[in-house]
Amino acid sequence: MAKVNTPIKPFKATAYRNGQFVDITEKDVLGKWAVFFFYPADFTFVCPTELGDVADKYEELQKLGVEVFSVSTDTHFTHKAWHDTSDTIGKIKYYMVGDQTFQLANNFDVLREGQGLADRATFIVDPQGVIQAVEITAEGIGRDAEDLLRKIKAAQYVAAHPGEVCPAKWKEGDKTLAPSLDLVGKI
Repeated sequence: MAKVNTPIKPFKATAYRNGQFVDITEKDVLGKWAVFFFYPADFTFVCPTELGDVADKYEELQKLGVEVFSVSTDTHFTHKAWHDTSDTIGKIKYYMVGDQTFQLANNFDVLREGQGLADRATFIVDPQGVIQAVEITAEGIGRDAEDLLRKIKAAQYVAAHPGEVCPAKWKEGDKTLAPSLDLVGKI
């Protein structure tokens, strides 16, 4: 699996976004925070609830300088058809990436062998193209965009404040920790 603190691999794909088909590469990710939000398939059950949840938080993600790339092994044409026929998916303004060649799913090592589907996986990538967080859940377990936001804010805080770390359940404005010999055994 793609690991934390490793750079994303080069890719080229076509996405559906805002009524257009657009070509994207890893260069479109560099210079900003990004989320790669893999899901198994369009026109399914848990997937639209997750994608709609992220769509509801997209404006807030944009304010944090984060771009979202949802990815399934369906084509960009299928993404458009789903976008045009589902009220939930119709509100999406972020990239819906078609990965029918499995390049991205293989790059992030989330392709289900023999199935041609991606795992339900989230990757938070920093502006240098380095993976900062990974989450993978089983087929029936949907993800929560509110927790994704919390993780992004923590990653951004740690990146901007070297020497500090965010403890469990950290939320913006909460106290952080500065690891040192003095803290050993006192937390």
